[in-house]
Amino acid sequence: MTESLLIGVAGIVILGILAQWLAWMVRLPAILMLLLFGILAGPVTGFLNPDALFGNLLMPIVSLSVAIILLEGGLSLKITELKATGSVLRNLITIGALVTWVLSAASAYAITDLGISLSILLGSILVVTGPTVIIPLLRHVRPVPRLASLLKWEGILIDPIGAMIAVLVFEAILINRLVDTPGLIVFGILKTILIGSFIGTLSALIIIQLLKRYWVPDFLQNSVTLITALSAYMGTNLLQPESGLLTVTVMGIILGNQKTVSIDHIVEFKENVRVLLISGIFVLLSARLKMEDFLDMRWEAFIFLGILILLVRPVSVFLSTLGSKLNFKERLFISSLAPRGIVAAAVSSVLALRLEEIGYENAEHIVPLIFFVIIGTVLIYGLSASPLARLLELADPNPQGVLIVGAHCWARRMALSLKSLGVRVLLVDTNRREVAQARMEGLEGYCGTILSENFLFENQIGGIGRLLALTSNDETNSLATLHFSDTFGRGEVYQLPPDSKEAIPKYLSGRLLFGEGITYDYLDERFAQGAVIKVNRLTNRFTFNAFQRFYGRKVVPLFCVDEEENLKIFNTDTSLEPEPGQTLISLVDPLKKT
Repeated sequence: MTESLLIGVAGIVILGILAQWLAWMVRLPAILMLLLFGILAGPVTGFLNPDALFGNLLMPIVSLSVAIILLEGGLSLKITELKATGSVLRNLITIGALVTWVLSAASAYAITDLGISLSILLGSILVVTGPTVIIPLLRHVRPVPRLASLLKWEGILIDPIGAMIAVLVFEAILINRLVDTPGLIVFGILKTILIGSFIGTLSALIIIQLLKRYWVPDFLQNSVTLITALSAYMGTNLLQPESGLLTVTVMGIILGNQKTVSIDHIVEFKENVRVLLISGIFVLLSARLKMEDFLDMRWEAFIFLGILILLVRPVSVFLSTLGSKLNFKERLFISSLAPRGIVAAAVSSVLALRLEEIGYENAEHIVPLIFFVIIGTVLIYGLSASPLARLLELADPNPQGVLIVGAHCWARRMALSLKSLGVRVLLVDTNRREVAQARMEGLEGYCGTILSENFLFENQIGGIGRLLALTSNDETNSLATLHFSDTFGRGEVYQLPPDSKEAIPKYLSGRLLFGEGITYDYLDERFAQGAVIKVNRLTNRFTFNAFQRFYGRKVVPLFCVDEEENLKIFNTDTSLEPEPGQTLISLVDPLKKT
């Protein structure tokens, strides 16, 4: 028994991480692989049986995991992101939620055999989208910043709202007072907002004070934050069912936007936990399905899925964005992204199980239908979101552009050489004169600090996928790479090797550019001595080796652009060997006149 439990738990973690890794390698949304691995491990092969493995602990584990995921989601939400889209967000989680609920319930009642009560319950569950599916998809698609922030906010805030409505509808069904549902829901929402907001705010303030007064040692800060969030979640649920999700979301938002104490280490910890939880929970819940559930799926389910995608979401979005500054392309993209995730699966599993226990007719059909919608929306949105974003010119899934920190003379020369090959370059510097000079030379420039919270909001970085920190300050370079490691990934943030002999720890720096010893001072001296940047196309006769022999041993290869216009950056931890047909950008000494 112990061995089978150990194998099962280890299998869930291993399959979840492998699914995410494989999805990253083949450039597919991670959720698709997680669902596939879960279905293969559960109903197809029988390797995993979550109900036998965890028994009555299964749903509490799922619920607590969702709470932690929403806490992490709240930590990532920045109030400054809502300057231009706050009213749209408000409408999406109110008008949009109501329209989604009503249209989904009406469609279910007209098409399926669930009856009016279960159709209303199903519609309320389908209000949610959720960060567990939205955030991985946004990371994969890379839409323009204001759309990414809007969809992220909606996905995180709609989860507690949808779960709360579903629970209130469920309670109305149990007491056979469905006609009183509107009144019950209005009262329940007000009660949930008051209780959840109060306890969430109080919990955040407690953590802030504990950290501010140094009452918690560094090695316990993550753990204390976690147990505070879980305590708040459980306590709020006792006062008002499912209001705990709002509590942890509010707690996360307040912690993420306060300026009193640093919580970067807490955010990083929660991000790591989120990856593990999303991986495990998706595998776990999809493994609970039965093959006969899919084999018995009738044509009504496909029509219902089509209505959700083609009618319900577009209507709710276009009604919510009336009078907003979003253009038609942006509205269309938002209308085309509403996958369902863990919260829908967890809430439907819990409520349907309780209805089945009391013998409610057709209750056993809710979970298979919800999972069919989850799989269908994840598949359709996951495969269509990226091509649609490219078609609408709202994203670039394989961005080759470069964000350069530093707009001094030789940084501009590098930028101009990249631009000449069609690579988008954005220069950032606090020196207004250097930025002005960059703009006069035809380059994009931003005057301000790269660490500003408003930077991504104020700048469209579509097509940009990597950062080069080229300033004379090693600490600024390291901070810039750390700040953008989440945006671009740690593999795509680079900085110059430090000038100081004291090595910066690897986890506090980006990948080192160009080669050992190619520091700011070295480059500055080479340019002062007259070195220039050359752009050369390699051929079968003029190979990389021939290039090096021609220009001498002091040549410094900087960048390489292949025939598919993919940019490669020379650095200290990989060895690049440019091939014929590729274009090389390098630093060379001018040829002496004979």
